[in-house]
Amino acid sequence: MSELTFEEILARDGVLAYMIRGISMEPMLRQGRDLVVIRVPSSRLKKYDTALYRRGDSYVLHRVLAVKDGYYLIRGDNTYVPETVPDSAVIGVLTSFRRKGKEISADDPAYRFYARFWHAIYPLRVLRIRFRRSAAAALRKLGVLPIIKKILSKDGA
Repeated sequence: MSELTFEEILARDGVLAYMIRGISMEPMLRQGRDLVVIRVPSSRLKKYDTALYRRGDSYVLHRVLAVKDGYYLIRGDNTYVPETVPDSAVIGVLTSFRRKGKEISADDPAYRFYARFWHAIYPLRVLRIRFRRSAAAALRKLGVLPIIKKILSKDGA
């Protein structure tokens, strides 16, 4: 007997619950910790919804940044490159997640605040990444990066 696809489970049960894999939705959703609950969308998704969609042979759970005519602009909370996802690729929407036995609704005001806040500080997160890369490149060029890494590893030991 073959395993059912997410689409088949959603068609049969109307709901899909699974433990997430990957780090693209950190810090909110963590691999091995959070169980997500997905349902078939009753209408088009809205900005800040978390869409489950198919990309090739895999499934991806990422946040909607913009709703366009026939597609969505989507990006993971822990990623930096948005992607265009056609309506036809979206198979579900996160309605809640379970953490430590507690269910948190995607409509919960604190969760909705997090989604908006995390999106709003995106430019700062990009600057942080660029600064870290530039600083590391400069230290590498000066030949001091290995020394700094050695010092830091001794402090952490």
